[in-house]
Amino acid sequence: MAQENLSVVLHSQGDLRLEKRPVPEPGPNEVLLQMHSVGICGSDVHYWQHGRIGDFVLTKPMVLGHEASGRVVKVGSAVKHLKVGDRVAIEPGVPRETDEFFKNGRYNLSPTIFFCATPPDDGNLCRYYTHSANFCYKLPDNVTFEEGALIEPLSVGIHACRRAGVTLGSTVFICGAGPIGLVCLLVAKAMGASQVVITDLFPERLTVAKELGADFQVTVKRGDGPQQLAKSVEDMLGAPPHITIECTGVESSIQTAIYATRSGGVVVLVGLSSEMATIPLINAAVREVDIRGVFRYCNTWPMAIAMLASGKVNVKPLVTHRFPLEQAVQAFETTRQGLGIKVMLKCDQNDQNP
Repeated sequence: MAQENLSVVLHSQGDLRLEKRPVPEPGPNEVLLQMHSVGICGSDVHYWQHGRIGDFVLTKPMVLGHEASGRVVKVGSAVKHLKVGDRVAIEPGVPRETDEFFKNGRYNLSPTIFFCATPPDDGNLCRYYTHSANFCYKLPDNVTFEEGALIEPLSVGIHACRRAGVTLGSTVFICGAGPIGLVCLLVAKAMGASQVVITDLFPERLTVAKELGADFQVTVKRGDGPQQLAKSVEDMLGAPPHITIECTGVESSIQTAIYATRSGGVVVLVGLSSEMATIPLINAAVREVDIRGVFRYCNTWPMAIAMLASGKVNVKPLVTHRFPLEQAVQAFETTRQGLGIKVMLKCDQNDQNP
């Protein structure tokens, strides 16, 4: 094994570097992975540009990346279910302790969870990386490494649609057609949504949404009023949607989500922005519209792998740009400029295939 572990390291706000680090040794319950495909997430770019997200503040150099897949090259002494050569998708959030959240299946809410590329924990945008074997999931032969890396954003869509209660015949309104809005669209359709309306500021994103199965697309203009937008969604569907999934975090869009949802329906907030937001809470309260939060995901990787392997969900069109690891800074700049949908970094010098 080449003892060279090229890594994408954020040193401080705006200071992104490629540097060589030692190849780590796996602990008893870990595996060493040769990384293959790592997607760039909006949060990676946000840390690069701002040095923090909410209470998570960069205080020391951190390896970025958490949408990832790779190949097992070494197994820890206690690992039984994986072997050298296995292709795996990585779930980046690993509970550090068996607390009440872990016990009741909501380990994503544990206050002490390890999460790749969230300060102070390093991510996996590097050549070699160790991870808890229990949070590495073997990929079937017909699921590519890139699809494996896309399970992370896909999981956000699965968790959001589960929290929303999407089921056969649901009508769904999705605010925002970025990567997360698009995976919510794919999952909602796979879970039986009969009609999906999706909005965005950028017509080219809505074109992709249409190709992925959206029934209606609405181009939002910056001056549009929330109630006016809600009315246009109702007019398209013939009735207000049962469920709205808000993926932008923009205050006016959250307002639109509440106004648009039918009485007795559900609004799920996926997008995050400022801590405080002015929203029509009383409108939601008197109409019994449930507002539900989403924090990442939990218990989603097996479902995601099954959906991809069976062909029920196709995430391949989401990848629009690919860069070798050596061109990471250029890849980040591409994402920052909002070009394409998902930018994928290829970490294995000898295998740049999807």
